Amino acid sequence: MDDKITIIEGPTPVFEEAGDAWAIGQNESPNLYNLVLTRLRTFNGPALVERCYRTWRQQDTMFLHFRNSLGMEEKAPIMAARTVKTGDGDMLLLWVRVDSEEEEETNEFDSGTEE
Repeated sequence: MDDKITIIEGPTPVFEEAGDAWAIGQNESPNLYNLVLTRLRTFNGPALVERCYRTWRQQDTMFLHFRNSLGMEEKAPIMAARTVKTGDGDMLLLWVRVDSEEEEETNEFDSGTEE
């Protein structure tokens, strides 16, 4: 299926708060979600962005499929995608929706703090 982008190898993606003003508008929903940004290196960023656009044009949802820090499979809906060329190759920028609780757990784990 072309409705997901799968991270095959490498660490769990790092999610950072999306500080863009337009991101706030993406949170209009009966559920509380946060829009976060993740940056992924890829071989063909434009092709992945085009897959997102094709899926969205069909009124479908595109997902980021990855393993969390415990090795469990997770998926998050992709709300926006962009590719940027860097000196090391293509960088795929994905804005994904995560539950508020999941983002807090990820940030606490990544920062190394314990409560």
